[in-house]
Amino acid sequence: MLSAIQVRDPLRRVPEKRIVPAPVAVVATTPSDAHTWNLVYLQLLLEEQGFVVHNLGPCVPFREVVGECVATAPDLLVLSSVNGHGAIEIPACAAAVRARPEVAGMRIVVGGKLTTEGFLENRKNREMLSSGVDAVFSPEQPVGDFIDYLKQFSGVAERLPTTRRGSGIR
Repeated sequence: MLSAIQVRDPLRRVPEKRIVPAPVAVVATTPSDAHTWNLVYLQLLLEEQGFVVHNLGPCVPFREVVGECVATAPDLLVLSSVNGHGAIEIPACAAAVRARPEVAGMRIVVGGKLTTEGFLENRKNREMLSSGVDAVFSPEQPVGDFIDYLKQFSGVAERLPTTRRGSGIR
């Protein structure tokens, strides 16, 4: 019985879907931070939002962060800190990345426990932003604030996955 087989009418116009590549994010921490659970959490959260993630793992030298950003031209660099030294180390990394014209349009966000005092004073926050960081997320902020920030990457929720996959932790 042929009724179970559907034949496509070649004359019928079907609207084509435009496939937009998924946005790419690089996730890393500072050279002095050996924590990994935060990086895995961020990778999973970003992947849920449609990103392809390159997770560089803990204790990443800034030259490797810069190299990965230049090599992959990501839409977003996420720098996380749990040991409290982020406010000291991250501005140097952001400045090094911003010095590379190949990734001039890339967004840089930071978050986590950025100081040993547990809060980021206004002066340190301004230093982060003036070093080239686009947004600073504190542990007190709900994760929804970060997800809302990610929505600027147009159509994140509507993007179709590509064949390119995240590299996982190296």
